[in-house]
Amino acid sequence: MLIDMHAHVIPETFPPAAGRASARRWPAMDHFEPGLARVMIAGENFRTVHSGNWDVERRLRDMEASGVDAEAVSPLPELLSYWFTAQDGLDFCRYVNEWIAKFREAAPARFYGLGAVPLQDPDLAAKELSSLKAIGLAGVEIGSNVLGKSLGEERFLGFFQEAERQGLAVFVHALHPTVAGRIAPALLNPIGFPTDTGLTIASLIAGGTAEACPSLRIAFSHGGGTFPFMLPRFVHAWSGAWNEEPPPPGREPALALGRSPAEYARRFYYDTLVFDRRAIRYLIDVIGPRQLLVGTDYPYMAREQPVGRTLLGMGLDREVVEDIGWRNCLRFLGAEEQA
Repeated sequence: MLIDMHAHVIPETFPPAAGRASARRWPAMDHFEPGLARVMIAGENFRTVHSGNWDVERRLRDMEASGVDAEAVSPLPELLSYWFTAQDGLDFCRYVNEWIAKFREAAPARFYGLGAVPLQDPDLAAKELSSLKAIGLAGVEIGSNVLGKSLGEERFLGFFQEAERQGLAVFVHALHPTVAGRIAPALLNPIGFPTDTGLTIASLIAGGTAEACPSLRIAFSHGGGTFPFMLPRFVHAWSGAWNEEPPPPGREPALALGRSPAEYARRFYYDTLVFDRRAIRYLIDVIGPRQLLVGTDYPYMAREQPVGRTLLGMGLDREVVEDIGWRNCLRFLGAEEQA
């Protein structure tokens, strides 16, 4: 069995934007030929997409061809729309969430749904979480920053506490990296996105969210970006010791954390979309196999064929392969009873 926890969808159509304050950047779908559409934002083609984004039958065929048994589907990250007014964001997210719920209902044994909330207004976003649960979604996708604000800032703590209370999964996906002005556009995807994700994880630990929300189920795209490789340095900054050894006698932690950053980091989940078996092995060594999830970013990145080929070829114990392949994902989604 294999579950892809990092896969995206787009509704076939969007409601009209006429009269809305956020009309200029309100998405529209231009179906310019059968099976293909342009996602139009602010009058420009944000991305050309195929019908696997919205057609359940096409989606199931693609999954079958790739060896994927189930997916946790989340919106195209640009649809999170944090640049809308809060009310427009709420209305838009509700439309997307209801569409994802219907998409999932077409094949409930094959799909889990992750919705969206207007995190530009953290209090409103927290209140909206109950609506996701009511329509059968397993959790929510959020961006790696909100209009340049780090997720570890205190303004977002109530949102994470409510997600923890509701038992909803939180999937953090890179969005509009804050380093964008410092690197060439061609580097945004390979370098900017993982850098932003790494900063996000660090902010959630250093800002106290990880301590305040010990039962929060939260996952990060693309292996947590730069964070896992920086984790030993983070731990050293806290303890002054190498190899996660105890702090030297009499040394006060340099960072005001209740425990080692590594302890917090190993509560989080990370997908294995890191493109190299050596990187997957590093994640297993540093984070642990019970916190890793298969993810492909379908349909925006070409899937490994079949999905899990590298994982299966690493010589890992069967138990580890099954944990990463599906068991961990069910735990992340709060669906352990389906194991």
